Amino acid sequence: MASQRQPHWVNTPVLLEAIERYEQGRLARPLQLWLRGLLEIDPLDPPSPLKPPC
Repeated sequence: MASQRQPHWVNTPVLLEAIERYEQGRLARPLQLWLRGLLEIDPLDPPSPLKPPC
């Protein structure tokens, strides 16, 4: 049985950059899949901002 790897921690600046690129449509597909899995984003839901406005 293959075990699924789960992150123990995520570097905050890396996560914020990935979210920004995801929202802009500039994130590579493998990273989109990683971010969707990490944040439990349903790919069938319409896109919405992930970060609150500053």
